[in-house]
Amino acid sequence: MRKRFVLFDFDGVIMNSFQVAFEVNKMICPFLDENTYRKLFEGNINDWEDPTNGHAKECRRDIDFFTEYIPRMKKEVQIVSGIKEVITELEKDYILIIISSTITSPIQEFLKERGLAKHFTQILGNDVHKSKIEKIRMVFEKYNIGPNDCVFITDTLGDVREASQVGVKSIGVTWGFHKSETLLLGEPFRLVEKPSDLLMAVSDYFKSLN
Repeated sequence: MRKRFVLFDFDGVIMNSFQVAFEVNKMICPFLDENTYRKLFEGNINDWEDPTNGHAKECRRDIDFFTEYIPRMKKEVQIVSGIKEVITELEKDYILIIISSTITSPIQEFLKERGLAKHFTQILGNDVHKSKIEKIRMVFEKYNIGPNDCVFITDTLGDVREASQVGVKSIGVTWGFHKSETLLLGEPFRLVEKPSDLLMAVSDYFKSLN
């Protein structure tokens, strides 16, 4: 039987990083508020952070997001309660890959410290490519698979939209950056309210393709 792939977003899905990420971005753009920040994730966050972007020119370009964020992430951010058990179970039946807008090495360190790194076949961070569309295409090419072999677990509308551009459906989680009403705008396969619900959601998704 052909192996299926579960693609995971990292921030907001596996770890509770919203507050730290917001506070660092507020250092860069002091006028930023939480609602505005969440709205930026309705697309690709890198489009806003690009120095050539007109909005970003209003911000302090002498502060590098990852330079400030990574040390705080390591000290302050916690793993989402219950997600470790879900990852362990999913890995028994699926190939797990992380596709994230955080750079790869701190993700690897975070997972290793919590005994989770061994469950993921690959991590594609922001240093690999800033577009999740392109990173999903890299997965297709490397493993010789197509859209129906994958499902993407994410907490943002922007991710749902990027995945849909390459034909991959998403399962939205409601404990991250975006609330249900925002995620629903992307027409995900399903929304889940707690990590344990992911097991059934992933199974139901692949069954729906048969």
